[in-house]
Order: sequence, then structure tokens, then C-alpha cells
Amino acid sequence: MIEPDDFLRAVEAALFVAEAPITPAELRLHVGERGDLPAALVTLADHYAGRGVNLVERGGRWHFQTASDLAHVLRREKDEPRKLSRAAMETLAIIAYHEPVSRAEIEAIRGVQVAKGTLDVLMESGWVRPAGRREVPGRPLIYATSVEFLSHFGLSSRRDLPGMDDLRAAGLLDPIDLALEGLGGQSVLENDDD
Repeated sequence: MIEPDDFLRAVEAALFVAEAPITPAELRLHVGERGDLPAALVTLADHYAGRGVNLVERGGRWHFQTASDLAHVLRREKDEPRKLSRAAMETLAIIAYHEPVSRAEIEAIRGVQVAKGTLDVLMESGWVRPAGRREVPGRPLIYATSVEFLSHFGLSSRRDLPGMDDLRAAGLLDPIDLALEGLGGQSVLENDDD
């Protein structure tokens, strides 16, 4: 049996002890410049594919995670975070699908005002981050999802977010959402002038 080279072993060790997902540049600080890092990452990802843990890349950062088909085994060990309110879930979805987006744009899409606490909860969870300011009068703060968001939901990038057909097939659309979609997105209240 051929032993893996020292560089590959060093990359594996650095990834194993990393407390959080790590960028290739951060990995270089630990393993040096002597080897082909992209090739080592691909080799390790292939080696761990189909095992109990997988090496994955999320938002340009690499880390080991439990294989998705075994997550249920460890679920009892994990502290369950507080459930998000419907308003927080809607706000998170709007940010994920439309980022970068301002509070006013979120409110226009939701049709109701966004409570300051809603965005605070999403930022405290690490899933949403300020992404600068829009170059318009008033320069409103804009929001985007974070690497932690991608990691938590098992996404490599925002392109992996489910589309309408995926959500409908999974039964995740409320009957009211389907009814509104049938009306062409028109609000039922818009025709209630009587």
C-alpha cells in the first residue's frame, strides 16, 4: 500500500483540527507552499466521499462534516436552536433569493414592515450579514447571507437553493401560496373594495 505524501497528510490534519471552515489561503498558513493544494483538496474530498464524514467546500471554505445520510445518528447529541418565527423565515428566504437586499426591499416583497428584532435574530444566528450600503439616496444598509448560512443548510452556493418546482414537490408551499400563485400573485385583498 502506498502511503499518502506528507503534504496531503498535513492538509488533512489541518482541516481536521480547524475549529471552523477554512479557506485555502488559511490552509496555506499551516501547510506551506510546497504542494498542490487544489489537487490535495480534491484528492481528500474523493477519499472521504461515501464515508461517515465528508470533506466539503461551502462558500470557498473547506471543512469535514457528517455524511448527510448519517446526520440522524448524531441528532440527539446536538442542541436544537430556537425555532425561527414565520416572519424571520420569510425574511431569511427573501434575503437568500434576492441578496443583496435592503430593509425597504424586504418590506416591499413581504408587504409588511420588518421588525428590527427579526433582522437581529438572523444576524445573531450568523446566517445574515450586513453587505454594505446601496448607492442610492439615503444609502440604506443591504443584507446578504453568510458562509454559515450555506454550511447550515448544506449548500455549496446560493445556486443550490430550491426553486418553486422543488418547493411544490416537497409540499412546502402553503395552500394560500398556491391559491395566490393561481391568481397571478394578485392579493385577494386587492379586489375587496366593497
